[in-house]
Amino acid sequence: MKILLKKLAAVLLVSGLAALLFAGGAKDAAVPEQTTARHFDYGKTGPIAKGIPSAADSAVITVAATSDMHGRIYPWEYAVDSADNDAGFALTYTVVKDIRGRDPDTLLLDIGDALQDNSAELFNDMDIHPMVQAMNYMGYDGWILGNHEFNFGLDFLERNIRNFDGRVICSNIRYADNGKNYVLPYQIYDIKGIRVAVVGCVAPHISTWEASAPEHFQNLDFEDPIVSLKETVASIKGQYDILIGALHISRNGEYENEGKTGVFQIAAAVPELDLIIAGHEHATYCQKVNDTWVLEPGKYGSQVAFSQFDMKKVDGNWQIASVEAQNIPTKNLPAAQEILSEFKWVDTESKENANTVIGEITADFIPEGADYITGKDHVTTMPRAQIEDTAVIDLINTVQKYYAKADISTAAMFNFDQTLKKGDFKKKDVAFIYKYDNTLMGVNITGKNLLDYMEWTADYYQTAKDGDVTVAFNPDFRAYNYDMFAGINYEIDLSKPAGSRIVNATIGGKPVDPAAVYKMAVNNYRFGTLKSHNWATEKDVYFDSYNQMPLNATIRSLIIKYVTEQMGGKLSPSCDHNWKLVGLPSSFNDPAVIEKIKSGEITIPAADDGRTPNVKAINVNDL
Repeated sequence: MKILLKKLAAVLLVSGLAALLFAGGAKDAAVPEQTTARHFDYGKTGPIAKGIPSAADSAVITVAATSDMHGRIYPWEYAVDSADNDAGFALTYTVVKDIRGRDPDTLLLDIGDALQDNSAELFNDMDIHPMVQAMNYMGYDGWILGNHEFNFGLDFLERNIRNFDGRVICSNIRYADNGKNYVLPYQIYDIKGIRVAVVGCVAPHISTWEASAPEHFQNLDFEDPIVSLKETVASIKGQYDILIGALHISRNGEYENEGKTGVFQIAAAVPELDLIIAGHEHATYCQKVNDTWVLEPGKYGSQVAFSQFDMKKVDGNWQIASVEAQNIPTKNLPAAQEILSEFKWVDTESKENANTVIGEITADFIPEGADYITGKDHVTTMPRAQIEDTAVIDLINTVQKYYAKADISTAAMFNFDQTLKKGDFKKKDVAFIYKYDNTLMGVNITGKNLLDYMEWTADYYQTAKDGDVTVAFNPDFRAYNYDMFAGINYEIDLSKPAGSRIVNATIGGKPVDPAAVYKMAVNNYRFGTLKSHNWATEKDVYFDSYNQMPLNATIRSLIIKYVTEQMGGKLSPSCDHNWKLVGLPSSFNDPAVIEKIKSGEITIPAADDGRTPNVKAINVNDL
C-alpha cells in the first residue's frame, strides 16, 4: 500500500548544518519525456516537480542521500540482537526532517543496496518490502539500484521497483536482446523552477557476483559506467541546470584485471557532473576531484550525504554559483518516533526470529578471544581467524563439504568479531558468523587452478619484513575475499611475494596434483570470482543448493540443518589447524611491543575507509 508522507515540522537542529537562505526562481522547466522500452512495467515515469518557482534571481537547491542501508529501519543489529546507535532509517529520517525544515523541497535519494541483510529476507514475499515502504513513507524521490538488489531474483526486484513511489534510476543496465534500458537512465526534477538531472549507475560486476544464479540477471547486460554515463549525459545536453551522478560504485573500482572504473575515475572522465554521490564501498568521505564534490555517506545510515547548490539567474538562465557538501553523522541522534511506530512490526518479527533457539553450544568456539592480541571478543588489532585456523571457520567449511559432497571447502570471515559462545544456539548466531544470504555450490577444479586460486586469496596479506611484530593486510583486498580452506593442508609463506606464497599443499597426505580434478565447495559469490579468473566454468558445477535444495538453499539454512540433523542440536567446537602462516620474522609477537599494543600505547593503522584493519605492520625498527 502507498503510505502518505506526513508533513511534520522539524524540531531538531543538527550540528554542523549551515543555515539555508531561500529566494525564488522564475521559469518552468521543460522536462523531456523519457521513453524506455522494457520487458516489465517497472514503475513510475514522467516529470517530478517540487516547490513553487518565484521571480527572484537566486535560489538554493538541497540534496540529501543515504546509501547501503542494508535492511536497517530500526537502529538495531539483529544478527547480534543489540542496539546500533548509528544505523537505520529512524535515525536518517531525523536528519532528513531537519534538512526539510530548512528546505521543504529537498531532493532525497538512496544510492542502493537497501533490500538485503539484517533479516530483511524475512519479508521478501511481501508485495512491498518494508524497506521500500519506509522509503515511500519518508518521501524518497529517487532510488538507484545497488548490486545486492539482485540477490533475490528479478521477480522480487521488479515487484519492489513498481511499488516505489519515486523514480528508479540506473543508466548502465540494458536488455541484452534489444539494448533498451532496464530502468530509467536518468530523471529530471523540476525544483523551484530549476532543472535537476540525476543519472544513476551501478558497479558493473553483477553478472560475476550472481554467476551461480543467472536467472537473477536474465537478459540483462551491465555496461561500463563511463560509457553509459557519457552517452546518457550527451543525450540530455541542454536540458538541465544541475547534473548529479548517483553512483553505486566504489572510489577506485573493483578488479585490476578488468580495468578499474571508480567514482574518482568517473569524475575525471565525465566533467559535466556537478556533484557525485556514491555508494557500495561502505566508506565515508567527502572531497573534491577535478573540482567536483564526490561524497559517500558510509553504511547502514551512519551518515546522510548533504549537498547545497547556490543558484543565480544570469540572462534568464540558472547557473551554479557555488556547491557545498558534507556528510552529517547520525550517531546517538534521537530516532524518529513516527518511523519507530510505523515499522514496529518489522522490529518485533525480526527480533523474534533472531532469538529462535535451534540448539545448544557446548563450549566457547574461540576461548582465546576473536582479537589475536588483546584476547577480547571485539577485534581492535588483528582478527584471530585470519592469523590462525579457528573452530568457527571450520564449522562453516564442514557444513559446506558435507552438503556439496566435496573434497575441499573454502570460506571467508565476513565479521571480524565472529565467534560462538557457550549457551543457546539461536538464529541470530548463524547470522553473526555468516552475514550474507549466499548459496552453496560444488565445483570441479583442477589442482593447478586450485593453487592459483589459493595464491590469489593469499594476496590478502602483505609480505613480511625484518622487524615486523604484526601481520599486515592488503588495504586493496577486502576481507570477504580472503578464503580459508578445509580438506587441504597448506602453509602461507609471508616471506615470499604475492603469487608464490602457498607451500606444502597436500590433500590426503599427497601433494596437490596440478592435473587432478578435485571437488570443491564454495559459495555462489566466490563461484563468480572463479569464473572471472577462468578457474571454473558453468560446466564444472556439479552441485547447486539453489536448485537442488530450494528449501535450504542458503548456507545459513544449511548450518541450521546440519546442527539439528547431524549434530543432534548440540554444537561443539572442533578445529583441525590444517593451515598456518610461516615465514614470519623472529620479531613477530615481540612481547614488549605486544604489551604496548594491548595498552593502547601503540595503535595498529587501519585503512582510511575503516573496512580493513591492520594495513601496516608494527615494526621494531620504526618504533
